[in-house]
Amino acid sequence: MIRFLDISNHTLFWYYLASNLAYLTMLLVALKTSTAHQRRLESHRLNWIKEAPLAPPITIIAPAHNEESSIRVAVRNLLALYYPQLEVIVVNDGSEDRTLEQMREEFRLRLVRAVYVPEATSALVRGLYRSETDARLLVVDKEPGGSKADAVNAGLNAATSPYVCIVDADSILENDALLRIMVPILEDPKRVIAVGGIIRVLNGSEIAGGHLRRVRLPRKTIEAIQVVEYLRAFLIGREAWGQGNMLMIISGAFGLFRTDLVRAVGGYRPRAIGEDFDLVARLHRHLRDRGADYHIHFVPDPMCWTEVPSDLKSLGRQRARWQK
Repeated sequence: MIRFLDISNHTLFWYYLASNLAYLTMLLVALKTSTAHQRRLESHRLNWIKEAPLAPPITIIAPAHNEESSIRVAVRNLLALYYPQLEVIVVNDGSEDRTLEQMREEFRLRLVRAVYVPEATSALVRGLYRSETDARLLVVDKEPGGSKADAVNAGLNAATSPYVCIVDADSILENDALLRIMVPILEDPKRVIAVGGIIRVLNGSEIAGGHLRRVRLPRKTIEAIQVVEYLRAFLIGREAWGQGNMLMIISGAFGLFRTDLVRAVGGYRPRAIGEDFDLVARLHRHLRDRGADYHIHFVPDPMCWTEVPSDLKSLGRQRARWQK
């Protein structure tokens, strides 16, 4: 028994030593990367990107399922983002409430006849609607597919831009988020094929009219712990992995991809448990098999704010899916 305890103590000691050394290494890499990124931002005038007519067009894809209470504000915020050439595709994923009616009333949607090629697998599309008040808005109405991946694929099939940005309809993007996330691509458009942005915890902050007014820490302990966890995971983990082109996940709440490559791998797999991890892994495999020179990047400052679970039951369901 003494021998067993002695071996256990040594094993745990070396495990935690190795783990903490790994985190320390990633922290040092992240600090160096973040400093270099801030220097790069100083050489880029974001207003120039905002006004430049040659900036690559971006299609935002936002799946929506039963979002009638917030869809009007969410879509208005997406259309108000700073970017010169922007298309917004909202996918109504078989909503059972008035999500589609809310958008129809707010943005004067009209049914359009357009070429829709289902390159990526998705449930049946019932119709495409274009806004009469803002031609940049396209709404895809489809049968329920049972997963976010299915809804994103429907939007991917309708996208017309060389880059697609996948967001959650209930998340809040800062106005210059697209300008900042495009900086690595504008620096090296041939190699950078995907970029992930940082996700921050929205719980506890002040929101007015769908805009973040004041950042505050949440009062609940379970939410405050997740604030620290998100900062560690994004500002240390993903920034360090991205520096070595070893980033294996771009959050489904805010990520930018080259459209042609996402289509080349068949889009998202609807049956995948973690569709965001699954897509990035398949992009790595697709490009490595072809010997391509590429980079999947992470940028620490394009902000996307999202709600996190506020009770143990919801948190347990989320983490069970993540762990799988």
